[in-house]
Amino acid sequence: MYVNNLLEAVRANRLCKSFAIKISTNGQVVQIARNAGFDCLFIDLEHGWLSLAEAANLCHVGLLAGITPFVRVPHQCGIGFMQRVLDGGAMGVIFPHVESAEDAKEAVDNCKYPPLGRRSITGQTPLCGMQPLPPAELIEQTNRSGSTVLVMVESAKAVDSADEIAAVEGVDAIIMGSQDLCVDLGVPGQVDSPKVRSALETVSRACRDHGKTFGVAGIYNNPTLQDWAINTLGARFLLVQLDVSLLTLGGAQAVAAVPGVKQ
Repeated sequence: MYVNNLLEAVRANRLCKSFAIKISTNGQVVQIARNAGFDCLFIDLEHGWLSLAEAANLCHVGLLAGITPFVRVPHQCGIGFMQRVLDGGAMGVIFPHVESAEDAKEAVDNCKYPPLGRRSITGQTPLCGMQPLPPAELIEQTNRSGSTVLVMVESAKAVDSADEIAAVEGVDAIIMGSQDLCVDLGVPGQVDSPKVRSALETVSRACRDHGKTFGVAGIYNNPTLQDWAINTLGARFLLVQLDVSLLTLGGAQAVAAVPGVKQ
């Protein structure tokens, strides 16, 4: 089975740097992300417009390139959709808007093979290079490192339930959805707000108490806040940037750098 870079980074006390794909369908963007130094992909099916087939192709390229593919699914999309995402090559699923221990338990139940969950088994999978494996071996390897459960905390209600969510067996990481959290807390876009910082502290403490990986999304291009999240709060997963944002920022910078016509 391919290496799960998030699990490896956490074991080595390193930061797992994630690149979000929202609009890019060409697999070459995956290799570019790997060359840039990213460790994993955050393939976005919640707010992006990719099809399942396109997501599966990106996952497959990610596996071959050595950059671990994770897929964020739409909220309450159902076990059938998640089954296809995992069978398509995702090494883990990112669940948005998890607000309770019950939500977290359902996420684990949908991702893991029995006896840890109720995922249906299939034959050759991209995670094993399409090689046939005995069912017991496939189940053991996939449950251990090929079906990471990453749940997102994005509201005040979820922050209040952080300890119960982090206590759920099978949850690997809790990722702060900082932008939606800002909106829910009444401070849209203000990721440096004391309210948001307090929420991050609460969730990071719950992760530390229960041995779960703490992650943060939505604090782009803010080295000071990122440093605090990584080195004070202990974040080991960071969504660093999105394809659409890099195109927007890079394009604007390129146009602004062009000299004007001299009169």
